[in-house]
Amino acid sequence: MDPNLLDYQPPTKSVDQPSAHRLAKRLFHMDGFKKSDIARHLSKKNDFSSLVAEEYLKYFDFEDDTLDMALRKFLSQFSLIGETQERERVLDHFSRRYMECNPRSFNSVDACHTLTCAIMLLNTDLHGQGIRKRMTCSEFIENLAELNDGENFYKEVLKCIYHAIKTDQIEWAVDDDEDDTSQVEETLPPPSQPAVSLHNPYLDIPDPSQTTEYKNGYIMRKCCKEPDSRKTPLGKRGWKVFYSSLRDMVLYLYKDQHSKSQLVDGTQNAIRIHHCLASKATDYTKKQHVFRLETADWAEYLIQTSDSKELQSWIDTINYVAASLSAPALPNAVGSQKKFQRQLLPATYSKLNLREQLESHSNKAHEIEKDLHEHRQFPPEKGSKARIIQDYIEKESYLEHEARFTTLL
Repeated sequence: MDPNLLDYQPPTKSVDQPSAHRLAKRLFHMDGFKKSDIARHLSKKNDFSSLVAEEYLKYFDFEDDTLDMALRKFLSQFSLIGETQERERVLDHFSRRYMECNPRSFNSVDACHTLTCAIMLLNTDLHGQGIRKRMTCSEFIENLAELNDGENFYKEVLKCIYHAIKTDQIEWAVDDDEDDTSQVEETLPPPSQPAVSLHNPYLDIPDPSQTTEYKNGYIMRKCCKEPDSRKTPLGKRGWKVFYSSLRDMVLYLYKDQHSKSQLVDGTQNAIRIHHCLASKATDYTKKQHVFRLETADWAEYLIQTSDSKELQSWIDTINYVAASLSAPALPNAVGSQKKFQRQLLPATYSKLNLREQLESHSNKAHEIEKDLHEHRQFPPEKGSKARIIQDYIEKESYLEHEARFTTLL
């Protein structure tokens, strides 16, 4: 055998550069395209789309512009629409071009991209309708601590950006006849059954590289309740920006999109979603596009997304994954004591197929409704011992908590 054959590598398919250049030019000059068409040509995850985006951004000169000024200039040309991942890819191309024009502005392209996404979230927070409590300048600065490649952004730069956004909302161009309803919702991949692990599923956080990713994107999170419904201490309740990745039954929270090798504060910000429920936080009016996440251990979080479409997408995805993968509840403990105990909700993966899983959920929902009805028919008698009354209250609280899931069936 010819030894040269051992080193042979099949030729890679080259990108049609002339076509990419022509398309970028037509997109910039709106030659046969609408403003709502541009983002989808810049956001695809392939080499041709990346080259088109690179060439398109060359038509913009951001030299000596502040980041928010450059972002306004960029978004004035087209409609930034699409899924979170698609929009973030467009903003990543923007960040690269901005750093080409201003190489000393931030420590890296990744840092620039992180700040760009934070500006978009800030814009929504400060100008969204129906939000009572807006993000303060100090909160904006605190959320971005050490995200300039491990260092802090210059405080004066962040202050200027904050006040510029607060004074003048960032808006992007839209078509007069734009109709977002034509966009097709992203379909979810079927749930996978991970390989059996020798680790303790109740204590260990699964290795993200061994799991299936269902959704990702930048969000803001607020801790409301600790496990067992204990109120989160005041100093830990503030809103924080994270790059989140939903992988199997864990919502991993990172400082930014480019630091996935390390979780913020270790495993503290890895939220298990087995047997959880995500729902719109209609009672929370201080911010817009917020949903409530209630976990199996009775912890509670508020999570803000970028818009109403992302809000519904996160809710649907989390509930889908939790319902598909969560193993059935373990039977109640049997003993001589009559004290009420909640059922254990294992963090392990269900061995049922989807049809059996749905049937299991349906049976459980009917069982909860029946138990709650029977429980309320036999309240404690007057003069009962305090322990009996307390058990009654705890059981009713538990059954009411579990009855929420019947709304999904």
